Amino acid sequence: MTSKQILVIDDEDDIRQLIQTCLEIMGGWKVLTATSGNQGLFLAQSSQPDAILLDVMMPDMDGLTTFQKLQANQTTKHIPVILLTARGRNNDKSLFNNLGVRGIISKPFNPQKLAVQVAAALS
Repeated sequence: MTSKQILVIDDEDDIRQLIQTCLEIMGGWKVLTATSGNQGLFLAQSSQPDAILLDVMMPDMDGLTTFQKLQANQTTKHIPVILLTARGRNNDKSLFNNLGVRGIISKPFNPQKLAVQVAAALS
């Protein structure tokens, strides 16, 4: 069986690298990375990942806008999206859940648990 592919969209280099390491080593994922919403949209269309881990707070195009564009596109709307958010407030979670995201992982996340959290959100 080929390993599943996840696209990580986050503007912070160190966070992206940490996520990539965690998911590759502990989750067995093949990880693609994008540094912006626009790059993420392009990669989601061209590589059709099994899931997307999307940072909410990004310059230029934020995560919610990126998510809406993914949903509006026939070729990417089926891809499950997990949001990464530094805002762990409960009212945000209900807002995000209403959007149809598959899960929410709060930053700072526990690197030891990240792969498990991703798998749980997707199961």
